[in-house]
Amino acid sequence: MSLSLSRGLQVAVGTEIDNAGQRGRLARLLRVLQHLNMSDADAGGALAAIWIKRARGGPMDVAETARLVAGEGVVRNADQGGRRQVTLMASEAWDATREDLGCKAGEGPAPIARRANLLTTGVDLVNSRGRVLRVGGVRVRLYGETLPCRLMEETFGGLQEALRPDWRGGAFGEVLDDGEITVGDRLEWVDAP
Repeated sequence: MSLSLSRGLQVAVGTEIDNAGQRGRLARLLRVLQHLNMSDADAGGALAAIWIKRARGGPMDVAETARLVAGEGVVRNADQGGRRQVTLMASEAWDATREDLGCKAGEGPAPIARRANLLTTGVDLVNSRGRVLRVGGVRVRLYGETLPCRLMEETFGGLQEALRPDWRGGAFGEVLDDGEITVGDRLEWVDAP
C-alpha cells in the first residue's frame, strides 16, 4: 500500500515495523512529512537526510543528528575548515537527475551516492552563492555550486553528467554557528535573495 502526500511525495506504508532501524527511519520520515504539511505561509524547507564522510573518497555514514562547528564544519567529517565545510543537495534536484538517467522508483543510485552532507527539501539551492541558510539553529553561508566529480561516474554511469545542469550537484558553504542539527529540522533563508 502507498500513501500519496502533497508536493508529489509518495510513501510506501507497511503493516509492521519489525526492527529499531525501520522505526528510526520512519521517525525521521515523519518529521520531514510534518514539516512538509506546514502552510505555504511558513515558506522554507526541511532537512531530509544527514551523511558524514569518514575520509576523502571514503564511505558516507547515515546520521540522525550532526554537530556543526563554526569555521570548521561537520564534526567527524573529512572536510574541515576552508570554504567547503558542508555540502548540501536538494532532493528535488536529485529527483530530476534520476529522471534524466531513466531510473524508475527503486532503481538507480540512492541520494547518498552524491556524497553531500545534507539532503534538503523545499529550498531552491540554484544560484544561492552568497546566501545564508538556517538549518535548524545553525546558519550556513553558501559559497558556490558543488561540481560533480569522477566519483559520481564510478558510482553510476552517466551520473556525473546528469548532475551538471542547474546546480543539481548542490552547494557548499561555511558553518557560521556552533550547534546540532537533526533530520526534520526546518530550513529557511535568513537573508534577502
